Amino acid sequence: MAYVPRMLEFYRTEVTAQLRKEFGYENLMQVPRVVKVTLNMGLGEAVSNASALENGLAELTLIAGQKPVVTRARKSIANFKLRAGMAVGAIVTLRGTRMWDFLDRLLNVALPRVRDFRGLSQKSFDGRGNFSLGIRDQLIFPEIDVDKVDKARGMGVVISTTARTDEEGRALLRLLGVPFRAN
Repeated sequence: MAYVPRMLEFYRTEVTAQLRKEFGYENLMQVPRVVKVTLNMGLGEAVSNASALENGLAELTLIAGQKPVVTRARKSIANFKLRAGMAVGAIVTLRGTRMWDFLDRLLNVALPRVRDFRGLSQKSFDGRGNFSLGIRDQLIFPEIDVDKVDKARGMGVVISTTARTDEEGRALLRLLGVPFRAN
């Protein structure tokens, strides 16, 4: 039998039934679902420090469970000593089993480790049901060894859904266990 992530099983059994009841979907395919999770880490200091790029890539690989793609500058900017083609960040897109495992770890392990955490803003939706959040410190993930970290690096996390509206996306993520702040 194939491995089925815990959060995917929860989505299939409980979340879909509640969303169908709440929004009156007739067909199971109308129910919003999570399509992908994108992690983006800006590594601007890699322009002057080559080891920063290596460390950032290694940390993002540990967090995501797959190797990130190096993003490069499109244009030269003299004030930042930046030339076109220089490495300035890393991005990784998670789908399928890795996506569900990452969401499970993010919601149940990493976010509760954030200092003074009061919930995520409900205003971070893009109008089409996709949710973005920023993480200021990669140390909230237990995979990262604190002794090997040279600098605190933040990252952006985008959860892309098939929801048509922010209301549907918010309901989907709330039922999955995203701790929203009461705005």
